[in-house]
Amino acid sequence: MTKGASISRLSSQGFTLLEALIAVLVLSLGLLGVAAMQLKAMQSAHVAYQRSVATLAAQDAVERLWVALGKSGGECPPASGINGIDDMDDWGTAWGVYLGGLDAASPVAATGCEYTVTVAWDDARFDGEDVSSLVYVARLPGEAAP
Repeated sequence: MTKGASISRLSSQGFTLLEALIAVLVLSLGLLGVAAMQLKAMQSAHVAYQRSVATLAAQDAVERLWVALGKSGGECPPASGINGIDDMDDWGTAWGVYLGGLDAASPVAATGCEYTVTVAWDDARFDGEDVSSLVYVARLPGEAAP
């Protein structure tokens, strides 16, 4: 064996170890990316769940508006009366269990017989993202109060 061949053989022995380390590094970065995507998918699924619950809460508020319409004899009840009645206080208590930090202070605003139900809740897990509010608009077939 010549001197040049032994030097070449010695320098190539560590090269396969370096290739293996680089392959492990690339694989690790890929797995970190997959883990980040999984985390984002779980967060998005949770947001979808919260929005579904918020939609049900808004529909429940509209159902309570229908009850108030029936009690008023066909005249659309004012939003100020709706926000202060016991039914809407019960609404906040009932739905606050499912939506943490539910803001039930004044969920309903009215323009004639068109009502805007705003369901807002706190979720600190999504800093910088506006994912914790829902606006639901409904129109009742009554007559506006003079």
